[in-house]
Amino acid sequence: REHQKTQRHIRAARFRYQASLEELDYSAGRSLDKNQVMRLADCSFIDRKENLLVTGPTGVGKSYLASAIGYQACHLGFKVRYFNMAKLFSWMTMSKADNSYLRELTRLEKTDLLIIDDFGLQPIDGSNRMMLMEVIEDRHGKHSTLIASQLPQEKWYELFDESTIADAILDRLTHNAHKIVLKGESMRKLKSGIRNNQ
Repeated sequence: REHQKTQRHIRAARFRYQASLEELDYSAGRSLDKNQVMRLADCSFIDRKENLLVTGPTGVGKSYLASAIGYQACHLGFKVRYFNMAKLFSWMTMSKADNSYLRELTRLEKTDLLIIDDFGLQPIDGSNRMMLMEVIEDRHGKHSTLIASQLPQEKWYELFDESTIADAILDRLTHNAHKIVLKGESMRKLKSGIRNNQ
């Protein structure tokens, strides 16, 4: 029964990758602290309603790490949803069109861990800015949000065309947040190079 419950949570999360904490690469150049990851692995940060911010350049494994933590949360019985930012905005815009917006907003609010990947690939303006504000405001102090972004955190403010909303959203995201800053070469390029040399 527990296995079936876990599989239901994993299907509902809709992860981009099948990922596992056991398969993370702790190579020196990545700046990934195994002790920090192990502390996060018990998902007590979700119990404490704390956020997690993962940043680093393209290809260093941010999405994989975010998914691995999400899978771990599912195994521990938490409800998880995974979106990349563009799909989150598309999904919410569609829900406004079919009048299910408030219902979907409530579902997101009740999710134990919301993962927003590819945060900041595009400016966050207009209705998207307000939708994100509603999502983050509803979840603040109640549930955890994991943000994965190739933009350094100090550049997030520049994504918004409205400084008051930017302050409100970023203050709620960064307050009591754990931070992982990945470094190094693109894992995709490295793996491609290894295959090409074989």
